[in-house]
Amino acid sequence: MKVWKFFVMSLMFVFVVVLSACGTVGEDNASDGNSSEDSESTDEDTRVIEHEMGETEISGQPENVVALEFSFVDNLASLGVSPVGIADDDDEERIIEPIREKIGDYTSVGTRKQPSLEVISSLQPDLIIADMKRHKDIYDQLSEIAPTIILPSLAADYDGIIDSFETVSLALGMEDEGQDVLADHEEKMEELRASVPEDENRTVLPAVVADSGYFAHNMESYTGSLLESIGLENAIQDGDDRYNKINLEQVVEFNPDVMFHMATGENTVVNEWESEELYQNVNAVKNDEVYEVDRNMWSRFRGLISSEKILEDAVNYLYE
Repeated sequence: MKVWKFFVMSLMFVFVVVLSACGTVGEDNASDGNSSEDSESTDEDTRVIEHEMGETEISGQPENVVALEFSFVDNLASLGVSPVGIADDDDEERIIEPIREKIGDYTSVGTRKQPSLEVISSLQPDLIIADMKRHKDIYDQLSEIAPTIILPSLAADYDGIIDSFETVSLALGMEDEGQDVLADHEEKMEELRASVPEDENRTVLPAVVADSGYFAHNMESYTGSLLESIGLENAIQDGDDRYNKINLEQVVEFNPDVMFHMATGENTVVNEWESEELYQNVNAVKNDEVYEVDRNMWSRFRGLISSEKILEDAVNYLYE
């Protein structure tokens, strides 16, 4: 009898040990599986974005974005993202209408040259997009507030603006959406290129005109390279500076066939030149091909939306 009881108790002990071991294995397997999934999910949510000042790690999809240059506002609007803060030079009228319609309300963070770090911080951003030329010296301070990427804008040509858009798309976790937007943009660009006759041989000169001078944009500037991208040759094909302050004699020397003037203020240097015989002998003036265009659109905004609008303007002026 004692032997039988001992045998039964031994079987029960073995059964308990086996159940315990199975439970432990199950828990371990479950734990291992969850850790793997969590790790994989974290890896997918975190990405390293390369930019002009190095690399920035961004997790998830940023929702509170601050843009310190107008081209980045254009980038965000193209992707259907509304920035919480914009360096708008304390003037909301500088936001061009096609973009204002898309982004809604925002908080001004001051000027593009000197944005307010205090206001930026108060918005609790999870991404700041800044310009290499204007903001590289405050990159560290911006990075203390939120993940920051520095991209070319002020000194970029049209191709550089496209590259910056792609980087912004990656930073937002919207790479696929960005490629769709670029495909639509390229289709629009092809339509605009088709509007320019193959035998077009006029030279064009976009320029900011102010009372302080005449600032010509050469073929490597944003506006100059944009016009060239559809077959409109810039009158200035050399020089180290994309934006050149030139005098009347130099305008005569370049002798553009078409001039697009981005006027600042009511009275500019051109008003003084109009009584000069030299100015009247410039091809564009003689042929009545001097057009005043919106400086905000043609110079300050540099993005996909503004690029399309600029070229639509140019085509309408030249081929209406």
